[in-house]
Amino acid sequence: MVDYRSPFSGFSVRDVPESVAFYRDVLGLDVSEDENGMGIIHLGDDHAVLVYPKGEAHSPASFTVLNLPVDDVTSAVAELAERGVNFERYAGMPLGDDGVMRGHGPDIAWLTDPSGNVFAVIAAT
Repeated sequence: MVDYRSPFSGFSVRDVPESVAFYRDVLGLDVSEDENGMGIIHLGDDHAVLVYPKGEAHSPASFTVLNLPVDDVTSAVAELAERGVNFERYAGMPLGDDGVMRGHGPDIAWLTDPSGNVFAVIAAT
């Protein structure tokens, strides 16, 4: 049997320093940049997500790359909106004025990072 150590996921961005600054300064995540120019989002419990550069070859993922669980989606969205975050509006989705979808599973709102990757602020279960 293969003995996996600590599996992790990753996604590309156009510019690592720009993304690291957004994740740290706007979203408030624990992020670092390693000596190879990669970003690392530290999620706790030794879990991490690798953020790697693709420059102009980057194409945003067409799905949510990272879910950010919170106790209160409404207040988290309000705080992030005050920091300049714009929440996505998807046609046909029953979203409130604040961009939060309620009553169709856990409360959730979507945003994009500077490279166009989709993140979600979602009710913690």
